[in-house]
Amino acid sequence: MNNSTSSGKVILKSPRILTGVSGLDDILCGGLSQNRVYLVEGSPGTGKTTLALQFLMEGVRCGEKGLYITLSETAEELHEIADSHGWSIDEISLFQLVNDVGMDPDSEQSILHPSEVELGETTKSIMNVVNEVAPVRVVFDSLSELRLLAQNSLRYRRQILAIKNYFSTRKCTVLLLDDKTSESGDQQLHSIAHGVITLEQLAQEFGKERRRLNVVKMRGIKFRGGYHDFILDTGGLTVFPRLIAAEHGREFSPEVRSTGSSGLDMLLGGGLVPGTSTLFVGPSGIGKTTLSIRAVLAALKRGERVAFYLFDEGLGTLFVRSAALGMDVRPYIGNGQLTIHRIDPAELAPGEFAHMLRRAVETDSVTFVVIDSLNAYLHAMPGEKYLTLQMHELLSYLNQQGITTVLVLGQHGLIGEVRSDVDLSYLSDATVLLRFFEASGRLRRAVTVIKSRTNDHAQSIHELRLNHQGVEVGEALEGFEGVLTGLPTYRGITPMMLVQDEKNATTA
Repeated sequence: MNNSTSSGKVILKSPRILTGVSGLDDILCGGLSQNRVYLVEGSPGTGKTTLALQFLMEGVRCGEKGLYITLSETAEELHEIADSHGWSIDEISLFQLVNDVGMDPDSEQSILHPSEVELGETTKSIMNVVNEVAPVRVVFDSLSELRLLAQNSLRYRRQILAIKNYFSTRKCTVLLLDDKTSESGDQQLHSIAHGVITLEQLAQEFGKERRRLNVVKMRGIKFRGGYHDFILDTGGLTVFPRLIAAEHGREFSPEVRSTGSSGLDMLLGGGLVPGTSTLFVGPSGIGKTTLSIRAVLAALKRGERVAFYLFDEGLGTLFVRSAALGMDVRPYIGNGQLTIHRIDPAELAPGEFAHMLRRAVETDSVTFVVIDSLNAYLHAMPGEKYLTLQMHELLSYLNQQGITTVLVLGQHGLIGEVRSDVDLSYLSDATVLLRFFEASGRLRRAVTVIKSRTNDHAQSIHELRLNHQGVEVGEALEGFEGVLTGLPTYRGITPMMLVQDEKNATTA
């Protein structure tokens, strides 16, 4: 592959090779440039060795020879790491330079003693094994041992440059692993390497540790900057590229669709619109999840596929309550139309959650999404910065994909002052506000739509009732003032929606 400059000079572009790490090649927009030296840095435990093994195994799948040069781990330890992921690395050549005086000298592995030999001899041994194996992919683990042998930064830099120049003549793609034990701010390796990938592990005050990846530099190729969440689990590293909503879009019909409740449709100006998000906000127990289920059931009856992300409530409670209100959704789980994901946010990184949504939309053909609730998603990850911006990007992506999105946000308080820890109403295209209020000695519910970017919504406040028939919206509460404060003043003759015991009492 080549490009011509304006002067007519031909610049050769190195072909790309895949890393074998799910998501990383997407971040690198196609993989690494071939026959270059790259630095993979990170503190111990971040996943450098696992990433390196995946890189070499991808080469084996492509029929390329791989060589793992280790100065810090034994061949046995490498095999144990591979076994823990269910891999076999028998086809990868291992060259071991670690202290192991008692090992059989006739062993297939070459053993040197870095603490007792000169740096030049170690480098020469590496070059000899490369000449013998003739690998296409090489991993050097790790540079910290080489740094100790060099004893000073100038000698260390010269040896790294010598290794880089040597590999460039052997048509090898090389990963240099470094555990970041050098002096703080030492950027020697960054300047020498063709590309730099940094792995980080962040401990949380509660819940699972977070891991993230950052491509610091990559010469000659485009890549996605910023931090990308990843997990290290059985099977290796899985990277979740940072979601960029502007890169995703498709044609869809913005036809208004019913929520399944005529009263709620009236308030919303016709119903829910594909490519928009609707926020149900109110105190605990007001009926936010019930309204969501009502809209979900209507979508399922239209033949849509729905993904429900449940952060707060248990599945059993959700099923029982929905069935009691005449909205049993369990049959749709059986036929595959509805998927309910019970999410533990303490174990989930934001990037992983975004990846789940993308997979539902792009692979499972989901057109209706419910996130219940945003409180748990935001509060269970207090150490994560910019979660609101990530949610904005996520909603923008769903809107551009034509997804109908329903969000649930809980508020503190029941009667009187009600507040939110975070205001997310600006993220939604429509906001449905629910409130408790007291009238005639009874606790009642009120519902109104305070915002809609797409429909001419009703401006009135209505009583809301949940019963065995589902969701029922009453007449406008024109005779009341202060309903949204929870302590209204009655100044008219607006009839209340009677419950069964009130009817019986009236008849008697």
